[in-house]
Amino acid sequence: MIRSFAQVDVFSAQPFMGNPVAVVLDAVGLSDDDMRRIAVWTNLSETTFVLPPTHAEADYRLRIFTPGGELPFAGHPTLGSAHAWLEAGGVPLRPGWLRQECGVGLVELRCGQTMAFAAPPTTRTGPLDDNLLEGLAAGLGVAREAILDHQWVVNGPNWLCVRLATAAEVLAIEPDTPELAKLGVDIGIIGFYPVGSEFAYETRAFALEAGVVEDPVTGSLNASIAQWLHRIGAVPDTYLVSQGARVGRAGRVLIEADPDGTIWVGGATTTLIAGTITA
Repeated sequence: MIRSFAQVDVFSAQPFMGNPVAVVLDAVGLSDDDMRRIAVWTNLSETTFVLPPTHAEADYRLRIFTPGGELPFAGHPTLGSAHAWLEAGGVPLRPGWLRQECGVGLVELRCGQTMAFAAPPTTRTGPLDDNLLEGLAAGLGVAREAILDHQWVVNGPNWLCVRLATAAEVLAIEPDTPELAKLGVDIGIIGFYPVGSEFAYETRAFALEAGVVEDPVTGSLNASIAQWLHRIGAVPDTYLVSQGARVGRAGRVLIEADPDGTIWVGGATTTLIAGTITA
């Protein structure tokens, strides 16, 4: 069957410098095995499948697959899929807004020049235990004392985050991937830039549970990091995050906090491939 297909670059205004997501826009009739096979074939960090919603308030339903399996939620696929759905002629139930149905429930999006999603609630928070921290330090090749803060930031993917002192330290890390993989978690690292810089901090993400060594730009991780940092008063209400330099990308993630505490995660979305897929 011939189905509409798009590949959207997310979180960078420069073509080919963000994180691509493959979007199958008419996935009715595809089995779970079909979706897994297509996701392995595209060989991207995520491939999504757009389906009719089952919830009355949703505009569409989205299933999200990595090469290693299905995710209940992911950030850059949410933005890229919404962009592709609108570009293909999708009409929102509420002008200027979208509601995506996915594994974590309904995710709200703002539509405009820059797309943004409302960060879903974290399902696990709190500090990491000492054994895990020791393993992380070894796998990252840093002294345990270099990890200044740490937190579980799970919002679908099984993310944790550790904070180093500076962005330069984050960018300098040469991870021991096999050692990190033994920990069975997805790992985020952040380090702050000097006050007055364009970016608040640098993020790197190792989504090893999903089969991705280093993710170029990661919406779900940056969403839950923002919730953590706002909770402890470590960041302003609006700021930019940099991610992807170590894998040759130029990711730019815009974080905005509403007065009610809602965290919005936004960035550029650009369709770079549009056509059909036989599936």
